[in-house]
Amino acid sequence: MISRLAWVSGRVQGVGFRNFVRREAVRLGVEGYAKNLGDGRVEVLAVGPGEAVEALLGWVRQGPRWGEVRGVEVQEGPMVNLGGFEIR
Repeated sequence: MISRLAWVSGRVQGVGFRNFVRREAVRLGVEGYAKNLGDGRVEVLAVGPGEAVEALLGWVRQGPRWGEVRGVEVQEGPMVNLGGFEIR
């Protein structure tokens, strides 16, 4: 199990980005959350098996076709048990 905290910049608010991330997280079996930040970025916490978390981060870097990811900053995140993936 690993945990990663990512901050995603670009056109990522108002384009369904959090729903996109949640759908992929559920498919991959990753827990965590996606939430909009006041500065226009989206924060994503991903906790789960290493391969699944890395796969989700790949989706985060790509983003939905109607958005535009310009940057992703990733660091080690807290090990939490949320029992699923939330949109905050």
